[in-house]
Amino acid sequence: MPQAQIIDGKIYSERVRAEVAEEVARLRRDHEIQPGLAVIVVGDDPASQVYVKSKGEQSLAAGMHSITHRLPADTHIDELLLLIAGLNEDSRIHGILLQLPLPGHLDQRAALAAISPDKDVDGLHVVNAGRLANGEPALTPCTPLGCMIMLRETLGDLTGKSAVVVGRSVLVGRPVAQLLLQADCTVTIAHSRTRDLAAVCRQADIIVAAVGRPQMIRGDWIKPGAAVIDVGINRVPFDNPEKAAAGKTKLVGDVAFKEAREVAGWITPVPGGVGLMTVACLLQNTVTAAKRQSGLEG
Repeated sequence: MPQAQIIDGKIYSERVRAEVAEEVARLRRDHEIQPGLAVIVVGDDPASQVYVKSKGEQSLAAGMHSITHRLPADTHIDELLLLIAGLNEDSRIHGILLQLPLPGHLDQRAALAAISPDKDVDGLHVVNAGRLANGEPALTPCTPLGCMIMLRETLGDLTGKSAVVVGRSVLVGRPVAQLLLQADCTVTIAHSRTRDLAAVCRQADIIVAAVGRPQMIRGDWIKPGAAVIDVGINRVPFDNPEKAAAGKTKLVGDVAFKEAREVAGWITPVPGGVGLMTVACLLQNTVTAAKRQSGLEG
């Protein structure tokens, strides 16, 4: 059996970004609307800084209005909520993204709840979760959106396919399961406590791995020819003892890639897969939010 085809996140993310730039240009030309994204980052977590820089650069490259609010790590919750309230009222801002995780003393739930659901481009507000569960127009978390674009582009019509989602987080597992249901898949949500998880996975035409455990899903858990979407990003020591001893690390997914590639029909790599789609889908969500707020889309 030939090796699985790679689902290249670079190709699909570039396509989404090009479509976003085209739509931004159309909105500016025909409706004098410039989609605007505000990113809030609290503290100086190095990974967050990298993500925030990338989000700012990509939104500007797409012709959007982009602003980043950097707050010190000791910011009080009242100051954060005041900033969010101001952005909710700002007509130039259509999307608000609160970079997570927040410093430990801040109430993450309260901060997310303060963002207007119509500007919640991360799709984490309970109102958007409810809309998604009800099959109503919602702003959907960016990573699940990226997973679905990749699956549709790779497999075409998903109707009737058996999908297993490993992981039940509000950021990925639950929303991607809802999206798969809407695409007429038969969906199982599994997790680290599922009995005989390997057997459950072996039934799946589609596996979405979002459990946060490095290389947990092995090659012999996969049905031959299945599509495997690996959402995991885990930093682990190198296999090479010398590199490991020197403290060098590498990124791996939740799927044992080399094993899985011998069995699956399609697979996303880590890095280079789903991660690249997340920022592209954030831009797409901001454009969607701008259109809805301007009465151009239901």
